Amino acid sequence: MSSPSVDVPSLIGRRHELSAVRRMLTGTRLLTLTGTGGVGKTRLAVQAAKALRRTFAHGVELVELASLEDGELLEPTVAAALGLREMAPSSMTTLVNYLADRRMLLVLDNCEHLLEACARLTSGLLRGAPRLRILATSRQALGVYGEQVLNVPPLSVPDSGTAVRDILRRDAVRLFVERAAQVQPEFAVDAGNAETVARLAQRLEGIPLAIELAAVRLRTTPVEQLMRELDQHFEVPAEHARSALPRHQSLRGTLDWSFGLCSGAERRLWSRLSMFAGGVDLEAAEAICSGAEIDQPDVMELTAGLVDKSVLIAQQREVGVRYHMLDSIRAYGRERLTAAETQKLGSRYVEYYRQVVDRHRLERLSPHQLEGFRTLQLDSPNVRVALDLCFGRAARAAVGLEIASALWVFWIIAGSITEGRHWLERGLQLLPEANSTRAKALWVDGLLALHQGDLKAAMPRLAECHALARRLGDRSALAFATQVSGIAAFSAGDPKQGLELLEKARAEHLAAGDIDAASINLFYAAVYGSAEVPELGISLSERFLALCEARHAQVSRGYALFALGIAAWNQGDWRRTESLMREAAELRSLINDRWGLTQCLEVLAWTACAQGLYERAARILGTAHPLWRAMGASPSRLFPHVRGHEQCMARARAELGGRAFSAVFRQGSRLGVERAITYAIKQSDTE
Repeated sequence: MSSPSVDVPSLIGRRHELSAVRRMLTGTRLLTLTGTGGVGKTRLAVQAAKALRRTFAHGVELVELASLEDGELLEPTVAAALGLREMAPSSMTTLVNYLADRRMLLVLDNCEHLLEACARLTSGLLRGAPRLRILATSRQALGVYGEQVLNVPPLSVPDSGTAVRDILRRDAVRLFVERAAQVQPEFAVDAGNAETVARLAQRLEGIPLAIELAAVRLRTTPVEQLMRELDQHFEVPAEHARSALPRHQSLRGTLDWSFGLCSGAERRLWSRLSMFAGGVDLEAAEAICSGAEIDQPDVMELTAGLVDKSVLIAQQREVGVRYHMLDSIRAYGRERLTAAETQKLGSRYVEYYRQVVDRHRLERLSPHQLEGFRTLQLDSPNVRVALDLCFGRAARAAVGLEIASALWVFWIIAGSITEGRHWLERGLQLLPEANSTRAKALWVDGLLALHQGDLKAAMPRLAECHALARRLGDRSALAFATQVSGIAAFSAGDPKQGLELLEKARAEHLAAGDIDAASINLFYAAVYGSAEVPELGISLSERFLALCEARHAQVSRGYALFALGIAAWNQGDWRRTESLMREAAELRSLINDRWGLTQCLEVLAWTACAQGLYERAARILGTAHPLWRAMGASPSRLFPHVRGHEQCMARARAELGGRAFSAVFRQGSRLGVERAITYAIKQSDTE
């Protein structure tokens, strides 16, 4: 099961609800857990998913939606969370192709702010994938035909006058005691404080998040004083607390109380950090949130204070420590931002992430490519917020288009092509002015369309880019428009023109001293052109590889090895091809590049066939088949793969016989991605 991006605390109680989820999922294909904010819907869904994992042959996948604010990006976001690479124009097609014959459970967490989009998504998936079941969490039902709803109630609280042993059995008290022990290890419920703990659980109505926020205070405050503070805050006499409070207002009240206990600077930082949809590192917090009564050197200490109060959750990642807010806490902070502060903060936010994207442009041959890719992955939700801020105001539209265009290699490598096209097309609509920003966005949009096989959409973009670049005298945009037109020519079945256009563009890049652009050109020319002129493919890919190695560009090196492998294959050197593809697959696995890995698997099947290992070839073809299908692509439609794929399929089938070939092919298709990669890159055919 995919892990949530934010740690989910342990589950207290919920035996009845867990049993109900398991029972109801046997009779429905869509179950929605509803309930008030902070009641523990996510924890229940995660625990239920873990318990049900063995029930589903193809496993359980959890997709968090709290940080997603644009419903149009729901389908590509779910596809990305499932590890899919969108090489077809329709994300729904990609998802249905992947899930069509899979018996699995898909958990969609935090759907309430995307109800209409989630309803469309679940309806489409359930129609197209008959063995799929969906578990959703939302503050209200999705409203889909056939949906069943399970309301998640607060944790049980003690009745007034209950004995100590009975107080300890109530789930709200058990949660409080467990969280209290984390900040005050010697804390225990006894005859002296049992009544106070019971009243506290009543006061907080058994809402888990409210209980946890209160428990943190025990680090500095005795439980009796904690109860007095809550009574004073709610301004209701303690003996009437349960009857006087509106149902489930305790979370709001506890958030108000927690906010009030923070210092003025901590409150301001809480509100400002709520801008970040995907969590934040200290550098970003200091750059964006300082100023206006928060000094930059104080941000670290203030952040630590919010962690101590459980407003922030600190999490160690590959690129350093990041800080996250739970959805309810973040929403509360957003409410506290004034319009003026939001506008000022928004400008700093956009500028900061414009710089982040520019600093980590993946087309640059740099030893920091891998780190840059991982940073952009983590910050994708924050970049989305920046793009929304840009395209929400006409004055920022040009900056938004610059950001979206600068991410073009990331969109391809991450498999987020649909999202990239979404932002580019939104920006192009808002920025009709004839300038270099528009010119670049046009060729980038055309290239992304070609990667999805959408030649019809690509050609008008390229035609406009050519005309605009000539009018502006923008040589860089003109060179890239020529380059992408060369790729389009290959897609249209004219390799001769494709090679000519790529060569012309490469000469322009080199004349301008743009080695990074020239290296991208070398990749496309080698991969596409080697089928026509194998010696040229070898020469170009070796030049690309030399540039990558000289600049220690690890991500690009994986692509260079693949290009050289394709060229070696077209030259008839299967031994070299096999070695290169294994190495390329290992590098591409570092960034979970399913598109690149699938292509490597495909070529490794050819090399097995060339060695007379027909069963191995059929099995590897089988491992690649569901991956091609999941991405909405096919080797029989991709220029560099068509000939090799057809020859390998025909020869393996002829040597093994149709029935044996089909059986081994099916075995391969069931291996799954990780086992498929391990199998394909082994030297021998023994498992």
